Amino acid sequence: MNVPTPIWKCDKVIPSELDAGHASIEELMSALESAGWEGRDVFHIQMAIEEAVVNAIEHGNKKNPAKEVHVVFLVDHDSAEMTVTDQGDGFDHENVADPTEEDRLDQPRGRGVLLIRELMSQAQYNSKGNSVWMRKVRSKNEPDPT
Repeated sequence: MNVPTPIWKCDKVIPSELDAGHASIEELMSALESAGWEGRDVFHIQMAIEEAVVNAIEHGNKKNPAKEVHVVFLVDHDSAEMTVTDQGDGFDHENVADPTEEDRLDQPRGRGVLLIRELMSQAQYNSKGNSVWMRKVRSKNEPDPT
């Protein structure tokens, strides 16, 4: 299998602080821009990674300053991969209630997992539920019909 060499890679551990999470997300956004990514793909990646990082800090690590979040980002011209791992207890990602069901529309929980799965080309959680791997394949530009 021919695996592309990333043109940018970030592998680091950040504190369970939203500012640190947002700074890492900004690094990823800059790398995507440098690699020529744009439009809907960048928006989808930003929404998904924001959800994953904030969930890791707030729900996984419960903002515990003694805990950290490990982020790994790989960007090339055709795809972007992101892994976010917290030190929390995890959750049962296979049995998250569907937030689009009528009786759950006003509930604030469960939308992140749905967003990640919908916005990314691939998304997988580890069995414990404290780590998510996501991959976005770059959309092919459609030729202008005019």
